[in-house]
Amino acid sequence: MPSDPDSKPVNQMPRRWSIGLNVAVQIILVLALFFGANRLSYRYHTRWDLSPQKNFTLSSATLNYLDKLSKDVFIANVIPRDGQLFGETQTLLEEYRINGRGRVKVRSIDPVRDVERAEALKAETGLALDQSGIVVRCSKRTRFITEEELVIREQGTETQRAIKEYRGEDAITSALINVVEGDERKFYFVVGKGARTEAAMVESMLAIGELGRQQNFQLFPLNLAEVSNVPADADGVILGGLRYDLSEREMDIIKAYWTRQRSGLLVMLDPSGETPRLNAFLGLHGVVPRGDRVLYAESTGSGTRKEFSVQAIFDVESSITRPLATTGTTLPGQTESLEVRFEDEYLKNQNIVVHPLMGAADRYWGERNYLEDLPVADEEDTRKDVFLAASVERGSITDERLRVDSCRMVVVGNASMLDKQSALAVNRDFVSACLNWILNREKLIGITPKPKSNYRIQLSQRQSEIIFWSTTLVMPSIVLCLGLMVWASRRAA
Repeated sequence: MPSDPDSKPVNQMPRRWSIGLNVAVQIILVLALFFGANRLSYRYHTRWDLSPQKNFTLSSATLNYLDKLSKDVFIANVIPRDGQLFGETQTLLEEYRINGRGRVKVRSIDPVRDVERAEALKAETGLALDQSGIVVRCSKRTRFITEEELVIREQGTETQRAIKEYRGEDAITSALINVVEGDERKFYFVVGKGARTEAAMVESMLAIGELGRQQNFQLFPLNLAEVSNVPADADGVILGGLRYDLSEREMDIIKAYWTRQRSGLLVMLDPSGETPRLNAFLGLHGVVPRGDRVLYAESTGSGTRKEFSVQAIFDVESSITRPLATTGTTLPGQTESLEVRFEDEYLKNQNIVVHPLMGAADRYWGERNYLEDLPVADEEDTRKDVFLAASVERGSITDERLRVDSCRMVVVGNASMLDKQSALAVNRDFVSACLNWILNREKLIGITPKPKSNYRIQLSQRQSEIIFWSTTLVMPSIVLCLGLMVWASRRAA
């Protein structure tokens, strides 16, 4: 059959150069999308902490401090990689690095495997590094946090004390303050006025001293009978569980200290103590100890039940207790209630602001006849506004930049909060917040330990079999079938 002279041969196969150009353009576009997406994800990204207790989410106090950090800080994680706390600590340190605006440098040094780097760190810092921990350094100041300082353990023998809480953020931020600020603040603990027991006073001093080591202040004993005034370098004075009253001369020393331009007092009252002069001083500043006992009593089938340990609720408005407002606590021992005169016109005229910090749960009341077998709340007792702690600020000014000149005092109607046998972590956090508030360091209030929880999944025999066959047979079979389908489709084409 003759061919049509007007018809032209049609080339149905694309030219090779057009195929190559098409492929090259596709490769360039894919690479551009890949690098562009990575660039955007690097500059604009969001991270989520999915742990149940938000173990890796820094508190607002730490974030604020890092945001205002003006010096470069080096942090080395000197915990072995196979150590129990290595992973959790390293992840937490990464949060410091990410939120440190380039000021925080983090390095992990395994003292067992990275021997050369560990020896170099020893030579550089002058530390022995004979145990695991964290090294925090700023300029020439160095602070070493031992591994045990990162945790709170349960009561028991050394071999059986399981980790109850992880307080890595508390310890690391405190070390940052220590090396950045340099000079330690000073608190003086009044001694020589008796206590519930000598051991109880020692325990309180040790507990507050531990807080001082973490919060960058030192604690010194102060016997008012041996001095003429409170030392000039005192940032605060602590009156903890006084059993005997201050003499007129000693009271004058405290009053003279309180009249300074910048002073701080933490008063932890022993309800069984006889301190009329101290109580009168507190009353002039809007906090009146009532001399009762906060308790709960009822008659049961097995006899009378009288409960002196008080379940307490924190105030939601004060900067001291706001971070603790979602939790409650228990005050051990005996507690007396406080009358808080926060609406007193005289105090307002004196520029004194009084605010309650802690109140008892509804079922408790302030009982004056607490020695009775079955006390009953009557008119002379306190049923409402059963306050257990309060803050006093003299010279308060609305402008936060000028508040450093105010005098601050915290009064607590309980002296057993820090007893070793009954101490709770939340009580320790409360005292720490009070001390930071007294030091005008509100930015450090709110760092609390993270509880450690163990989760166990109980599976039945049937569920275990389903998981076994799903992972060893079903899932591999699905992948194999998909591979065969792709192979068959390619062969058919």
